Amino acid sequence: MWPLRTDRLRIDLFTPGDVDAMYAYQRLPEVARYLYRPPHTRERSAQVIDEVAHGSPWTQAGDRLVLAVRRARSPEPIGEIVLKLDDPRARQVEIGWVFHPRHGGKGYATEAASAVAAAAFRTLGAHRLFARLDTRNDASTRVCERLGMRREAHLVENDHDGTDWSSEYVYGILARELAGRR
Repeated sequence: MWPLRTDRLRIDLFTPGDVDAMYAYQRLPEVARYLYRPPHTRERSAQVIDEVAHGSPWTQAGDRLVLAVRRARSPEPIGEIVLKLDDPRARQVEIGWVFHPRHGGKGYATEAASAVAAAAFRTLGAHRLFARLDTRNDASTRVCERLGMRREAHLVENDHDGTDWSSEYVYGILARELAGRR
């Protein structure tokens, strides 16, 4: 199934050589602020790549695919798309994305998420795809809406980062809904 290709992007598994590129964006506080965890150390980026470089068996709740998003003409990842199998029986899959801010505003997240969402339905057999995001994350809200996802929930002050409360949106789309948009 990998790599996926779009007009401008190649989406595939991370390799051990991608550690510095992942660390370049995962270490940034402005990236981590919406990810429910602190910024990565270089060691944490290396550990994540070691865990995900071979894909996933995609059979149990919690199995995940962390995919590198690369510009078609460049080997360096500019971000990532994450798919997590939430419920194998009900075929519920969570999608998320993280991109280096210097590549923001160019449509890469929407383009990559659209390709991966289609693959999740077509190849991985997902019935429903959903995204959870901090309500302050306007860029991710726009990506969800461009994908045709509907806002299904607004969870008020459901997370605490040790300093402050934050709220969360849940967006979702069904396989037949995405197919109808194409």
